[in-house]
Amino acid sequence: LDVKWMMYWIIFALFTTAETFTDIFLCWFPFYYELKIAFVAWLLSPYTKGSSLLYRKFVHPTLSSKEKEIDDCLVQAKDRSYDALVHFGKRGLNVAATAAVMAASKGQGALSERLRSFSMQDLTTIRGDGSSPIPAPPPPAPVTVRTSSKQSQLKTSRSASESTGSSGR
Repeated sequence: LDVKWMMYWIIFALFTTAETFTDIFLCWFPFYYELKIAFVAWLLSPYTKGSSLLYRKFVHPTLSSKEKEIDDCLVQAKDRSYDALVHFGKRGLNVAATAAVMAASKGQGALSERLRSFSMQDLTTIRGDGSSPIPAPPPPAPVTVRTSSKQSQLKTSRSASESTGSSGR
């Protein structure tokens, strides 16, 4: 019973594929749609066994003669699909890693704070023995503050007086 339905569905799939193209050219033909219905009924009928007849006469011999080529194509498709899966998997992981780094570098919430807490300076202070193979990072550069010209003149005159006062001592 299963083999009968397998033959029917294979023939019906081929019929549906062919019908897609033939409908374009033959839809004007008188009784075209009625003939299609009659053909499907002939395929289904247990008395005529139309699907079994077409399968055994045309499909099975074709598949049997091309079996080696079909098996080779399946093996190639399996290999290519595995390679494609690995390739796109690596690309997906790279995109995810890049997105995580970008989010962290732009200061996006808790992830950024978590990554900052594991800076190199924190790790060297945890060890505490001073014999770390990882050198400590250089101290941060001094921050320059821009002020108005009036304030900068005032600061300049204070620094000059402090330097002369300290040299006189």
